Amino acid sequence: MTPDPSTEGTGGTSAAGAGGAGLRVVVVGATGNAGTSVVRALADDPQVGSVLGVARRTPGWSPPKTTWASADVGREDAQRDGRSDGLTRLFRGADAVVHLAWLFQPTHRPTTTWRTNVLGSLRVFAAAAEAGVPALVHASSVGAYSPGPKDRQVDESWPTHGWPEAAYCREKSYLERALDSFELDHPDIRVVRMRPGFLFKEEAASEQRRLFAGPFLPQRLVRPGLVPLVPGLPGLRMQTLHTDDAAQAYRLAVTGTARGAFNLAADPVVDADVLAGLLDARVVRMPLRPVRTALAAGWHSHLLPASPHLFDAVLRLPLMDTGRARRELGWTPRWTADEAVAAFLGGLRNVAGTDTPPLRHKLRGGRLRELRTGVGEHP
Repeated sequence: MTPDPSTEGTGGTSAAGAGGAGLRVVVVGATGNAGTSVVRALADDPQVGSVLGVARRTPGWSPPKTTWASADVGREDAQRDGRSDGLTRLFRGADAVVHLAWLFQPTHRPTTTWRTNVLGSLRVFAAAAEAGVPALVHASSVGAYSPGPKDRQVDESWPTHGWPEAAYCREKSYLERALDSFELDHPDIRVVRMRPGFLFKEEAASEQRRLFAGPFLPQRLVRPGLVPLVPGLPGLRMQTLHTDDAAQAYRLAVTGTARGAFNLAADPVVDADVLAGLLDARVVRMPLRPVRTALAAGWHSHLLPASPHLFDAVLRLPLMDTGRARRELGWTPRWTADEAVAAFLGGLRNVAGTDTPPLRHKLRGGRLRELRTGVGEHP
């Protein structure tokens, strides 16, 4: 299924000048799950004249209108004398910067993720201000939210203090506070904060297997009829979204005039029953404690990359109301939540990937390299 940008909402008056050459957009973190979809959505939009994709490692992928630049926002030498000079040069003359760069791993070394995710993001924000960029679109997350209800949906006013034990949530929450200050200091910059649920697409499945399941998952066997059961855990209800649908919301934010925070998710809410239906499996109700204990043992022994603290956070995430994105951006997801998960499961079975360093279907050296370099380490 291929989205057609021309049939979606415009998010208000276009930011592109009439008769101009089109918007110049810089996408930081352009080669991962979200980045590849956002670059593709922007390149397909006639209002966008050019896209500069920024990543640590430039890809072989060549989408239309797109050029590449290599930059690592997590490196201290990206900022000199309090100025993000290298990033500022890349951002100069841009109409919008979309900031997506993020390290999920290594969860065993939170100082490493903090340097890229928090300090790197602050460098991006500072460079956008130094370059005089009029719009900054930042990838926040449902993970920024404080614990909330699973029986009703909350809007964007729900507190964003995260779950303190999970590094991912701490980092997303910290950046929400940083953007609060940034908006006060730079009222002339239009800031948009996207808060999506869990993002899935077929091409990202192999990367997500490496990041969260590790080298011991036989991904070709994750298919209907071969997975006998799905654990039904109390509180394990989450919202998902096809990554290409999230990308359309980013596109609408870039080309429109909206500002503020936007929840992004598709229906239905994903729980054990939905997963069991996709896998033709049966649900077995289980208590949380033994599952959490097994996950913690696997993580502490470096057999699993997924942190038990993130598992704890997922159990506490609120369900989000997406009405504001639909009203103010004119956004509607094309895929249902279970279709997004089905795309991911299909990508696992097919060992899917694409020609960017994060999304390669396998690393050089395969799963043995994952073991040698440490399960959950960032390649």
